[in-house]
Amino acid sequence: MNREIEKPGRVTQAQVAEEFDCLAGSYERMINRAIAFAGRDHAFYIDVKREQILRLAQGHFSDLGCLSVLDLGCGLGAYHSGLEGRFRELHGVDVSAQSVKLAAARHPFVRYSTFDGSRLPYDDEQFSMVFTVCVMHHVPPPHWKGFVAEAYRVTAPGGLMLVFENNPYNPLTQYIVKTCDIDKHAVLLRPAKLRRMFTAAGFTDVSTRTIISVPPVGRFLTKMDSLLGNLPFGAQYYLSGSKQAF
Repeated sequence: MNREIEKPGRVTQAQVAEEFDCLAGSYERMINRAIAFAGRDHAFYIDVKREQILRLAQGHFSDLGCLSVLDLGCGLGAYHSGLEGRFRELHGVDVSAQSVKLAAARHPFVRYSTFDGSRLPYDDEQFSMVFTVCVMHHVPPPHWKGFVAEAYRVTAPGGLMLVFENNPYNPLTQYIVKTCDIDKHAVLLRPAKLRRMFTAAGFTDVSTRTIISVPPVGRFLTKMDSLLGNLPFGAQYYLSGSKQAF
């Protein structure tokens, strides 16, 4: 199945925001229903990716406590409870005002904002690290270039960019996306395409690795999943890139 076919007018950014406003209250239930056959709930996969974010940040920065961090497309703030106190500042931004409202009630230590899907409400080079988790496949393809450009704009020199996305080469991932109502407008991005976009925007040291080739439970399976990262088997993948320090 090829979900990476750009269809002009397929869905607008405003429609995406409206849909996720409507889905905010039932989002977790719908995700868990879609992935139930895999034997793990959404919280398991959140924990896996949160640990990846922290591991990659620790490999790039000497002191996480001095960082200002942005979760771009934060939704309900699913990753934030496990990040409390890890950074100097944690910000979250999303096009869905209802999702941000619920996230702010749950995580008062995070600074939340909304935006129109175009220009982020932040200064140039404001954040040491920007991460975005399973967001870009919901962004209408005509907005991909602008989304990446805005991520670059708000990342500080020497900063780190992390993107987590569904792997279009994994059959189970394809099945979940195809059958989940939340993903009815999703356009999956191939790792090579994502690398080209972020490199063109100015990021350096851009690379991708797959994750969740096997459930990373315990030391042995976690190590095995890491070793399989160069192969296209994982259910998801991440991109990392940096902004050159001047």
